[in-house]
Amino acid sequence: MTELDALKVFTHPLRIRLYRALYTAGEATASHLADQVDEAVSLVSYHLRRLAAHGFIAEAPGHGRDGRERWWRLSAERGFSFRTTDFGDRPESLAVLSQVTRQLLATRSERYEQYLDEQAAWSRAWTGAAFSSEYLPRLTSDELQGLADELAAVMERWSERGRAAVAAGDTEGREHVSVQMYGFPVRD
Repeated sequence: MTELDALKVFTHPLRIRLYRALYTAGEATASHLADQVDEAVSLVSYHLRRLAAHGFIAEAPGHGRDGRERWWRLSAERGFSFRTTDFGDRPESLAVLSQVTRQLLATRSERYEQYLDEQAAWSRAWTGAAFSSEYLPRLTSDELQGLADELAAVMERWSERGRAAVAAGDTEGREHVSVQMYGFPVRD
């Protein structure tokens, strides 16, 4: 994503939550999503239209259209990925980028905290497989970029493996898994 106006869509935390809920559901109506995010259907509908206006979501084909119920899905044309360098060094761009990144960090932290609060409800297999790690390698900026590219390839391979399994009907024991990774320079 390189358009600042599109990035601004995600300055609102509800839009990030709706995008994630729709990602998990695959396809859903505003009513279904409103239940998941505990917000009014009219508010959810408004924010879904804003996401659609920038191409992040689209109407899902193949559902009855009685005029009252609209089904949504993530857009195949647009993902939600960006880098600081995509927006140059204009103060407005950096401010929006910082705001969106902070919103994402907050929702990711909430998700992990929810898991920590609810981990007793997960099986021993799931809690044993869950992990939290921090590494502090000494790298150059080019090496960090290489690491990011390798991790993205690994995540895409595992994501495709899960999609293929689900498409083949292998859904037993499968859950959505949040893998959060950050790579940034620090000075101790």
